[in-house]
Amino acid sequence: MKKMLKYGWVLSALFVSLSAAAIDRDQVWVHEVDRAQVGVALADSPQANMLRSSLIQSWLNTLPGGTRLTEKNGSIENLPVLHIPLATQRFTQGKVSVAGAEQVSFYLNGEWVEQTEGSAELVLPTGDHQLLVLVEKADDWQALEVSWQGKADHDQVNAELPNRLRVSQPLMFDAETTTYVNASPNGEFLVWRREHYTEATGNTAQVDLQVFDARAERTIFRWQDGSAHSFAWNDDSERLAFIQNNRVQLLNLTDLSVTPLSSALTGARGLHWLSANELVFSWNERGEQDGDTVKRYRALEDRWSYFRDNSQLYVLNTQSQALKQITQGDSSISFEASHASGDRILVSERKVDYREPAHYLMLLREMNLATDEVIELGEHRTFNQAFYVNDDIYVVAGPEFGDGAGRNLPEGFLANNYDGQLYRLARNGEVTPLSVNFNPAIGSAQALTNGDILLSTTDRDRTQLYRYRTSDGQYTRISTGVDVVNSFTASKESTPRIYFAGSDATKPSRMGRIALDENTAAVLWDSAPLYFRNHHIHDIREWNFQNERGDTIYGRVYLPPNFNPRSKYPALVYYYGGTSPVQRGFTGRYPFNQWAAQGYVVYVLQPTGATGFGQEFSARHVNAWGEYTASDIIEGTKRFLDAHDFVDADRVGHLGASYGGFMTMLLATMTDIFSASMSHAGISNITSYWGQGWWGFLYSGEASKGSFPWNNAELYSQQSPVFHADKVTAPMLLIHGDSDTNVPPGESHNMYSALKLLGKEVELVEYKGVDHHVIDRETRFHWWDTYMAFFDKHLKDQPEWWDYLYPEK
Repeated sequence: MKKMLKYGWVLSALFVSLSAAAIDRDQVWVHEVDRAQVGVALADSPQANMLRSSLIQSWLNTLPGGTRLTEKNGSIENLPVLHIPLATQRFTQGKVSVAGAEQVSFYLNGEWVEQTEGSAELVLPTGDHQLLVLVEKADDWQALEVSWQGKADHDQVNAELPNRLRVSQPLMFDAETTTYVNASPNGEFLVWRREHYTEATGNTAQVDLQVFDARAERTIFRWQDGSAHSFAWNDDSERLAFIQNNRVQLLNLTDLSVTPLSSALTGARGLHWLSANELVFSWNERGEQDGDTVKRYRALEDRWSYFRDNSQLYVLNTQSQALKQITQGDSSISFEASHASGDRILVSERKVDYREPAHYLMLLREMNLATDEVIELGEHRTFNQAFYVNDDIYVVAGPEFGDGAGRNLPEGFLANNYDGQLYRLARNGEVTPLSVNFNPAIGSAQALTNGDILLSTTDRDRTQLYRYRTSDGQYTRISTGVDVVNSFTASKESTPRIYFAGSDATKPSRMGRIALDENTAAVLWDSAPLYFRNHHIHDIREWNFQNERGDTIYGRVYLPPNFNPRSKYPALVYYYGGTSPVQRGFTGRYPFNQWAAQGYVVYVLQPTGATGFGQEFSARHVNAWGEYTASDIIEGTKRFLDAHDFVDADRVGHLGASYGGFMTMLLATMTDIFSASMSHAGISNITSYWGQGWWGFLYSGEASKGSFPWNNAELYSQQSPVFHADKVTAPMLLIHGDSDTNVPPGESHNMYSALKLLGKEVELVEYKGVDHHVIDRETRFHWWDTYMAFFDKHLKDQPEWWDYLYPEK
């Protein structure tokens, strides 16, 4: 039986007989628990393990310090807690023992480890670990001795106290992050959501959801379970509407009272104030199903579990609590924005329509709630968002909006409509493009009370905020000091204050504030000193090159801790290759800093096709399916190796997910510069993905615009990796969730079948009940371990971790 630990596991396998080596007493630190804290003898309590765990809490997640075991002499008065740092340079297995005590309890990185006769068997991935040992029934300090016995000669630990610890998987995942900010109109208060994880609470996020007084920098209200959502501030900044337990509720900041405004409205979301006493929201009704036996598909979209649902708009009067429905139709209608007067709103409706890419149609309307007049604002093949600025209507959509009004491309190029642009839309249908010479891709926008617009953009490999001045059409970047802004909000003051949250490539989550006209942001909260003060995060290096077309291909390099340029390191090359760059966030599904901490040089590059670098760059994604992207990755990797002699060119792996997984498979058929490949949720056959993935036909409406298996068979076959599986030369790991609806697991099965029949070295690991993204904490740790163990096996010649996770049966 194996029990997962924060950084390791209990190991039940038999160890080979190797001599145990004592750990220097000078490297064993001592804390003491006053026996008065213990009460009943621990061994006599039915809750002994829980009591023991509570006694060592003070020293969890801390570096050793204070007194060394060498300094302790004579009889033992209190309960000793031995604190031993254990550093490993590779996957390590062994047994730690404590002599001189009748009863000991082991805690590795905070988690209890089963012990037998004063010993615990440990598994330690590459990294820095902390071992705490609670000692009971020991009389003499001099008799206490800690020893380590490795399973094999290479299973060695270093107990010297490091100056800085390497970052670990749990730290990168568990550390607190700000996920949401929402400012009151006067800028004085903030709905602020933070979350973190712990070993004790497992896959359940620990949420701190509060109203924060930004003037006094203090919490004035806190939701206990963190489930409230759909926050909407009234213009008086004293009333905050939200939904919790399916009920619309109102928080009054003058006395912090909460008033329910509705009964249970299952499926209600998205509150917005229309006036001082009226809220508009979406209310979803579950669609009728065909019964338990069959499902007759009504459209391609019927593969979506929610396609038959119908969501309409309703208004709630906060005084009378009366409800009224204001939209109706066979298709769902979405709220876009309300006019400052409260009597007009913008709504959108999505229609099934396959006549042209991207194979749907968005209808945009302005509704006058006072007169019931409806103005049709057009049918659009690309559409993200519509909003008011004073009396004008603005839209965020792709370059093809308004019959291609936003295009800035050479003749013969097809636009990539994931490259968001800004437009002004007249009520007569006239479209004015506003961003054709602005390279960052616009993701979303917010009207400011001074008549300007606040934009969230993909700016190369960053998510940046920009101000668009409607008076002269100028774009100005907001100096947040954060590379990737993941949440932002603006007050409604004459000079708006912008609150934001985000991170950098080497700096974790923080939240700050900046006034629109200021150049320097104030940091209001920073997770670094709370979670990473003892840890080493090596700087990154920017490394760009110019490809054969003259494009600058941007990249960055993560270096291992204690980096020595005269050493030779294995390397991992990561990319996406789809329509988005790999951003500079501190952590995420692929924690580059943690890969570096495990001894790899990590090269992340942004190949052709991504948004954020200009329309022509992103347009090369269309009808290419890796054609340009693969050449950038291959050329970039070769030039990267030539420029960095500390990387061992014979030990380079590559990996990607989703479209990046497709790129991994494709690259493996095109080059032998990589010694190992990992594809997570990758596409092996463009045709089957197009026909079976939930969004396959929609994504292909951009990625394969105008091309189908019947009119461009060469694209669908010759760019599909499975058609070239015989050219794969390196070992490949395929990872997939068996419940993936975006890229069905059959895409990995296609490649697995081909490589197996060809006699190639291939592994397929499926995660049960997992969709396209690995969300759960414990599953994610196992997933991370799986592909890192695979690379350790093939790039470091260290198969032990992989063999431990997946022993031969």
